[in-house]
Amino acid sequence: MTDRPADLDYLSFVDYAVGKTQAELPATDPVAMRLGLTLHRLAGALVYDWESTVHRPRGWSWGGFRVLFVLWLAGPLESRHVARLAGMSRAAVSALVKTLERDGLVTRTQVPHDRRAVRLALTEAGHTAVTDAYQEHNTREQAWAASLTPAEQSVLIGLLEKLTTGPAAAAAQRLA
Repeated sequence: MTDRPADLDYLSFVDYAVGKTQAELPATDPVAMRLGLTLHRLAGALVYDWESTVHRPRGWSWGGFRVLFVLWLAGPLESRHVARLAGMSRAAVSALVKTLERDGLVTRTQVPHDRRAVRLALTEAGHTAVTDAYQEHNTREQAWAASLTPAEQSVLIGLLEKLTTGPAAAAAQRLA
């Protein structure tokens, strides 16, 4: 292990960080720390890859794609349901929809029973755009998944779903 943190690659940094944290805060859980750091790094790398190779070239942010993706698969929907399914705040969805509507990809209509609510739907152009983008997006997903065997992929999916539905995730959802 180096004494020069600037010379570390990311996984070596995780080892270094865990060791240093254990030395200063011995009650910390090194396995939970390693899991958190690794998941955060992977999630960031996935989003960066998808956004830079697929979505930004189309003029979309990662959030914009998520709105389009939810509307493609589950829409039309009230914006609050889009926010929940996309894992975003209502305010974020509202801001993204302004751009997507301006670009002719989404329509927004008032919900008859609630004047504050809006129903979102893909336009024909939005449907074509998101399905075209998702084909390229899935190619990138396949590239990432190829590092694992099919059996490893299944195990990882099961473990991630367990984390996603566990008590800490439920508590975080209540705070969102």
